Amino acid sequence: MGNFDLAVDGAKCSRILTPLPVNQNCTANLNPRMINVLFMGRKPVAAQALTWLSKRDDVKVTGVITDSHLAVSPTRDVAQRLGISVLSREEMEEQVQSGKLQVDLAFSMLYWQKIRAPLLQACSRGVINFHPAPLPDYKGTAGYNLAILEGLDHWAVSAHYVDQDIDTGALIEVSRFPIDIDYETAQSLERKSQSELFTQFQRVAEQAIRSPRILPTVPNVGGRYVSRQEMEAMKEMRPGDDVLRKIRAFWFPPYDGAYVVINGVKCTLVSPQILHSLADSTVSSLFTRSTTEENGSANVAARCDAG
Repeated sequence: MGNFDLAVDGAKCSRILTPLPVNQNCTANLNPRMINVLFMGRKPVAAQALTWLSKRDDVKVTGVITDSHLAVSPTRDVAQRLGISVLSREEMEEQVQSGKLQVDLAFSMLYWQKIRAPLLQACSRGVINFHPAPLPDYKGTAGYNLAILEGLDHWAVSAHYVDQDIDTGALIEVSRFPIDIDYETAQSLERKSQSELFTQFQRVAEQAIRSPRILPTVPNVGGRYVSRQEMEAMKEMRPGDDVLRKIRAFWFPPYDGAYVVINGVKCTLVSPQILHSLADSTVSSLFTRSTTEENGSANVAARCDAG
């Protein structure tokens, strides 16, 4: 289990960060009445979280907002299998304002759109977001990338209430876990973080569903916000960069990784470590080296894409 200590303005806060025991198969009606929950999210961890919610008899999931426009959408698939309405953000806001959609509490798991006033005003128990980075330090995007670029040996996931801005609402919990400083990639760190996010979701959602009031929090002040545009600009390899570290920091296929521009063509770089991890384990190569050239310099491949 992670370390739940959180420093805010130099003070160490832990009183609200002690986790409750989690009952993986909880179906007891812990609330005197069923509450209406809206779920927003994407990726496999969101599908897991929605499945967990659907097994409770004290929760009615009244709608789901997800990446249903994509060919692969695990959260959409779960919602359709369960017979839960899949809505767009605009449909949800219209139905909330008209009273057609009743929502007491909402959860957001890796949801990519800004949550706006109609929903924030409708939820008497708030909207809780699960953020794949430690707050208040890393807001917005590029958390995984910065963790590797900065050589951190630990990472964290955070639960916080949503306010009118992005990743600035009051903090409920920050859960820390170790990471491999020498081998982690953005892709591998996402896998670890999704596992931690699901554990955190169960713990915090259990408390939020049980409690008729907003959960205890601490302020979510300070930190750095990185936009998607800023993150994309960080990928270009520049003089003085730690080449192999930067390659790992932005390795997240199918997205472009760390790159150089050659004759106007953007070329994504791949390290020997990553190439080895992708290789067919039943095939060996007699004429390549797995780590370095004879002169000790890094052996880096490039995948080039015009445009």
